[in-house]
Amino acid sequence: MKKRTQEAFDGTGYSVVLQDVRRAYGRGGNAVTALDGISMKFSPGTFTAVMGPSGSGKSTFLHCAAGLDRPTSGSVYIDGQALAGLNERKLTELRRERIGFVFQSFNLLPALTVWQNVCLPQELDGRRPNKAAVRQVLERVGLGDRHKHRPGELSGGQQQRVAIARALVSRPAVIFADEPTGALDTQTAADVLELLREPVRTQGQTVVMVTHDPVAASYADQVVFLADGALAGSLTEPTAEAVADRMTHLGAWSSLQAVAG
Repeated sequence: MKKRTQEAFDGTGYSVVLQDVRRAYGRGGNAVTALDGISMKFSPGTFTAVMGPSGSGKSTFLHCAAGLDRPTSGSVYIDGQALAGLNERKLTELRRERIGFVFQSFNLLPALTVWQNVCLPQELDGRRPNKAAVRQVLERVGLGDRHKHRPGELSGGQQQRVAIARALVSRPAVIFADEPTGALDTQTAADVLELLREPVRTQGQTVVMVTHDPVAASYADQVVFLADGALAGSLTEPTAEAVADRMTHLGAWSSLQAVAG
């Protein structure tokens, strides 16, 4: 999220840009503001963790940034492409071509093999998967010898590796990870986080990860914090201790705001 000398945000040179993004649900006096004027920029080759107390807007942020939800106002760009004005078909195409997703629940199809799960997004997009690329990415995540297995025959950590392979195979501009280690034990989580770091270092891809875990956040280049739908600071070169301390203060502040409200 480096500064640019150009005043207007047009997304050029960044994997993800959010400009004054606001997302409200409901109308009138019953409206709830989940995001309140968020502006962020994520450069290629960076790994950012997004954190905040419960209700801070993390999930809404991810959904708007990834084109899964449309903001009430403001602009979102993915790899220089403005999302506003895209119809659902074009938006779906952009997500398949330029975005990878990794979720806590893996989101694998149980009837398909590892190989078929990895190839699925490309096939849905009408593209023929590159067999060499699929083979290479499965080797990278340590599943080269498991490509014929189905998800039910794999451990949780192995299933998450499949999900990461699926996200990486098309070389997207950005990978959004939503609590990717939430269902994993400590050592498996560490392995998965290293896998997420690897394309940032070697391929110049961008990873944006929503997490509640300070240890997971410490694997990122920087952490940005949300509170009540607004940006509440950031940390570069984060440590688990520093992240936990910041979260403790944010949690206390949010509790006070809730009482005052």
